[in-house]
Amino acid sequence: MNSQLDTSNCADCPAHHAANLKKLGVDMSEWDYVIALAGNPNVGKSTVFNALTGLRQHTGNWPGKTVARAEGGFEYADKRFKIVDLPGTYSLLATSLDEEVARDFVLFGNPDVTVVVVDATRLERNLNLVLQVLEITDRVVVCLNLIDEAERKGLEVDERRLARDLGVPVVPTSARFGQGFEELLASIHDVASGKVVCKPPRTSNESPKVREAIDSLTKEIQLAYPKLSNARWVAKRLLDGDEGIIAAMRNGQLGELAEIPTATTQEFAHTLDIIP
Repeated sequence: MNSQLDTSNCADCPAHHAANLKKLGVDMSEWDYVIALAGNPNVGKSTVFNALTGLRQHTGNWPGKTVARAEGGFEYADKRFKIVDLPGTYSLLATSLDEEVARDFVLFGNPDVTVVVVDATRLERNLNLVLQVLEITDRVVVCLNLIDEAERKGLEVDERRLARDLGVPVVPTSARFGQGFEELLASIHDVASGKVVCKPPRTSNESPKVREAIDSLTKEIQLAYPKLSNARWVAKRLLDGDEGIIAAMRNGQLGELAEIPTATTQEFAHTLDIIP
């Protein structure tokens, strides 16, 4: 591995402005882009990970957690991609340690692309996680895996319409047989490099009063946490009474990951008393 790799062309990539990646255990010193790999359990995510990395990977634990982590890498179009395999999870609402790890990485790690692997035979159930990821980040590629199983069962998925509806690339694959990976690599590269700009719809069914409360709290969060990537999502979680996010603010963890002064963290934490 060449430790002199020139990453100057990627100086504006989110990964290179996120010192908290290091806190989350990811060293980007020799890589151009960081990719998060998310998905429900049993959707073939590990097979996708193995196919992308060619088994050039290593495992360990997340910093301070007992949850296993896996990292690997690949090269494409003269760029080096580090891929981080997130724990399989059905949700990012952080009701378990696996969900907390996956949520924190997508929210605080600012990956250049989050690839969400979904099962083409159980698409409706899998889309819940896709929509939750899209609430946090626009930079998403949906890997529509097990497309061969869907075809065998007589199921048809219109990936073009799905891509239009979601506003992000959707790539059919069969990881077991290596199908669709050239298209998947191209989509990852195009989103990471900015060649493709994802535009997921931002529709809302909130009432005016709820929207006003979210907007007000979002402004406060942005002032206290200027480097936080998605203050509006955090505001929604706070108003929903997300105990994990509330605790992270009160104990300073959110401030550490968002790289803000401790005094500001403590000052804002006092406002959480008004949150149910």
